[in-house]
Amino acid sequence: MFGKLLRRCQGIIPGHNFRFNHPLYSLDASAIDLCLSVFPWADFRSTKGAIKLHAGLNHKAYLLELVTVTTGKISDIEVGRTLEFPQGSMVAIDRGYNDYAWFNQLTEKGIFFVTRQKSNADYSVIERREVTRKQGLSSDQTIEFAGIQTVKKCPVPLRRIGYRDPETSKHYVFLTNNFKLAAKTIADICKARWQVELFFKWIKQNLKIKSFIGTSKNAVMTQIWIALCVYLLLAFIKFQSKLNKSMQQILRLLQLNLFAKRDLLALLRGGPPHNKQLSI
Repeated sequence: MFGKLLRRCQGIIPGHNFRFNHPLYSLDASAIDLCLSVFPWADFRSTKGAIKLHAGLNHKAYLLELVTVTTGKISDIEVGRTLEFPQGSMVAIDRGYNDYAWFNQLTEKGIFFVTRQKSNADYSVIERREVTRKQGLSSDQTIEFAGIQTVKKCPVPLRRIGYRDPETSKHYVFLTNNFKLAAKTIADICKARWQVELFFKWIKQNLKIKSFIGTSKNAVMTQIWIALCVYLLLAFIKFQSKLNKSMQQILRLLQLNLFAKRDLLALLRGGPPHNKQLSI
């Protein structure tokens, strides 16, 4: 069901907000806490249970396209390695996915990544490029990793970009295997990765996946996948109607009129009912 709804949405979504044509994804995971005494199959820590929602958000309309639900013990990078991205894609990831061997595999597949550099990374600079400091950039370098084991895992050169956020004054260091895009664009891609954090926040607040009706693994997984299907239905309505309403506004309208026989488009537009139907 999720796959069928996703294919419907993919056919009508607009493009992302960047000038390049590469597909852009933000990848992250979020834990959903469970009481271990009630959900013993969700063993996470000695006194805590959890399941983990792994999500890949397509920046075309911020649509959820890649999703996996696992127990809390499964690490982010374990799932990341199993995901298949289209060739030429840009993937924005956080430090939970820092794996030098995976960086090399993505590069070999023609997939670009953008992530934050580990503070203890050992590397040498082999090239420096000029930067526009007015844009908040502090460095744009080509680096190679040092250390015998690290070099074996990732023998390819990477691009290291320093950036100071003008809003928070925090300094960030990004790594990427893309040498063509502007340094400021790379920084903006990392900043845009927070959209996947907003997705997790939205779905937990609006689609009831923090408390569960059943206690078995099948019951919990079913409830989560139903919530994700509802998310895609709302996304489809938003894209198909072409109205300037948020998904939360659409959800509230549907909740308030759940048992009323109303034309959907008329309800969304706020006008009188008419005969035109929105088909899915």
